[in-house]
Amino acid sequence: MKIVFTAKGKDWHSEMDPRFGRTEFLLVYDEEKDELTTYDNSDANRQAHGVGPITAQKLFDLEPDVLITGNGPGGNAARILQKGDFEIYTGAMNMTVKEAYDKFKNDELSKF
Repeated sequence: MKIVFTAKGKDWHSEMDPRFGRTEFLLVYDEEKDELTTYDNSDANRQAHGVGPITAQKLFDLEPDVLITGNGPGGNAARILQKGDFEIYTGAMNMTVKEAYDKFKNDELSKF
């Protein structure tokens, strides 16, 4: 399973980013390979508008099975993400990426 997290840093101990479109990083954990990969999304913060759909396209390119984020995607991004073949979980705020992963595995996050 490939899980993508919205994060403020580049590793398991990074704080989750509650934002989807303007998240600083997309962290991808491939459970089969036990491998964590980081994708820089900080260029989204230089955009005035429309970052949700741009980040959604980056997410599609990563081909995840699951997205875990804080507040969830905004309206435009949410409409685009509904076309994806993955599940979205929210509620991963005020925790590290590792804590969000553990809560996901224990079915303690909200399905979007």
